[in-house]
Amino acid sequence: MIIPIIVLLIVFILIAVRQIGKIRLEIWQIMLFGALIVIILRQISPINALSSINLDVILFLLGMFIVGVGLEESGYLSHLSYKLFKKAKTLNHLILFILFGAGILSAFLMNDTLAIIGTPVVLLLSKKHKLHPQILMITLCFAITIGSVISPIGNPQNLLVAINGKINNPFLIFLKYLLIPTIINMFICFFVLKFFYKDHFHKKYLNHSQEPIKDHNLSVLSKISLSLIIVLIFIKIIITSFNPAFDFKLTYIALIAGIPILFSKRRIEIIKKVDWSTLIFFISMFILMQSVWNSGFFQQIINHLGLNISSIVLILIISIVLSQFISNVPLVALYLPILINSGAGTKEMIALAVGSTIAGNLFILGAASNIIIIQNSEKKAGETITFWDFARVGIPLTIINILVYWFFLAIL
Repeated sequence: MIIPIIVLLIVFILIAVRQIGKIRLEIWQIMLFGALIVIILRQISPINALSSINLDVILFLLGMFIVGVGLEESGYLSHLSYKLFKKAKTLNHLILFILFGAGILSAFLMNDTLAIIGTPVVLLLSKKHKLHPQILMITLCFAITIGSVISPIGNPQNLLVAINGKINNPFLIFLKYLLIPTIINMFICFFVLKFFYKDHFHKKYLNHSQEPIKDHNLSVLSKISLSLIIVLIFIKIIITSFNPAFDFKLTYIALIAGIPILFSKRRIEIIKKVDWSTLIFFISMFILMQSVWNSGFFQQIINHLGLNISSIVLILIISIVLSQFISNVPLVALYLPILINSGAGTKEMIALAVGSTIAGNLFILGAASNIIIIQNSEKKAGETITFWDFARVGIPLTIINILVYWFFLAIL
C-alpha cells in the first residue's frame, strides 16, 4: 500500500529540485518515471494503467494544442494579442488585463484552453516589452485558476460537482456564491504579485506594436477554429443551463475546432509542433494517481480522522491538501459520494468545487493548467517557474483566497 505513496513523494521532490548532478529533468520525464516505477513494481496492472488514462482529457488537450499551434504559427495569435493588450500602458495595467481577461475567459472557455492559448501570448508580451517572463507566466497561472472557479464549466472538477452534486441551475448558483469573492481574489492576487515582484514593477510606459500575419491561409483557418470554440462553448452553456447532465463534452468541441487547422498544407509541421511531452505527462499522471488511489492510503486517513468532513472549513482544507497528491478530479470523485451520503447541501458542494480548484494556486501540481503553462514555456522559450518560486507566492495567496471564499460561503 505504501509503495505508490513513496513513489509519489519522490516525484514531488524531483519536481521541486529538477536537477540531479548536471542532469536537468523535465516535469514530464519525472512523471513518466513515476508511472513506469509503479507499473514495474506491480502496484498497478498494465490493464488497469491503460483504463486509468482519461481519453477525454488527452483528446481535449490534443485538439486544443492543434488550434494553439495554428494560431501561433499563423501569426494570428500575436495579431490578436495586440488588439487585446494595446490599452495596457504600464506593467500594472498589463497584470490587471491578464488577471481579469484570462480569468473571465477561463470561466467559459475552460482553464486548460486558456493555458494553451495564453502561454505564447504572455511569452510574446514579456519579450516585446522586456519584462521578466516569470511574472506574466505566474500571473496567467493564478488568473485562470481563480477565474475558472465561478463557472460549472470552468474546469473538469466543477463540471463533476455541477452534474453529480444535485445543484439546480448551476450557472446561477455558482455566480451567486462565487462571483463577488472571485473578483476580490483577483485584486488580492494583483497586490500579492506586486509584493513578491516589487523589484520588477516600474512606471515605464509599454510601447505596443502590431505583429504582421505570417501565414494568411493558416490565419483564416485559425480564425475558423477559434470561432468554432466560442460558438460551441456558447451552445454548451445554453444546453447545460437547461440540462446539466447532457453529455456535450468539451472533448468534442476541441476536436471539432482542430479540424480546420488540419486542412492547412502545413498540417504535418503543425502536428509535429504539438506539445507531445505534456500529453505524456498527463498519461503518466493518470497512471500514477490511479496507483495512489488503488492503495487506499488517503481514503483510510479520511475514514480514521473521525472529523465532520462535511463541514465547509474541512471540505476546503481537505480538498486543497489532497488535490496536491491525488489531483483535483479524483479528489472530487472521492469526496462527492461522502457529501451526498451525509446529506450535504449546495454550500458544501460549492465549497468542494472551490477548494479543489483553488488548490491550483498552492503548488505547481495542484492544477493541470500550471503544468501546461510551464511545459509550453520551457519548450517554446526555455523559460520556467520553479517549484519554490511558485510556492513562495502560491502559499500565502491560497490562504488568503480560501479565507475570502470561506467568509462569503459562511455569510450567504
